[in-house]
Amino acid sequence: MAQKRVLVIDDSNTIRRSAEIFLKQGGHEVMLAEDGFDALAKVNDAQPDLIFCDILMPRLDGYQTCAIIKRNEKFSSTPIVMLSSKDGVFDKARGRMVGSQDYLTKPFTKDQLLQAVEQFGSSS
Repeated sequence: MAQKRVLVIDDSNTIRRSAEIFLKQGGHEVMLAEDGFDALAKVNDAQPDLIFCDILMPRLDGYQTCAIIKRNEKFSSTPIVMLSSKDGVFDKARGRMVGSQDYLTKPFTKDQLLQAVEQFGSSS
C-alpha cells in the first residue's frame, strides 16, 4: 500500500498519539491537529489524502470542521472519517450529512485505523 498523508484531528492527546503511532507503523505520513481551528490552519499546508476527525471538540466540533473543509473545492473530495466515543445512528447520519465517508468508534484499533486508510485513502 502506498504511503498516505493523514491528518488526525482530536482534542485528546492520547488519541492523537495512538493514531500517530498506528499510522506511522503502517508507513503513513501523519499530521496532528488538536481542534477544528488548528486543523483548518493546517489542512491547506498538509494537503492530506485522508482526515480523521473527532466529533466532540471545544470551539469547533467535528461536524463543523468537516463541513468547512468539504466546502473548500480543493478538499471537497478528501475523505474524512469521523471519530467518536459514541456509536450512535444519529451521529453517523449527521456525519454523512456534512460529508464524512465513515465513522470509527473510539477506542479504535490499529487494524481499524489502517483499514480505513486503505479503504478511503486510495482516491488520490
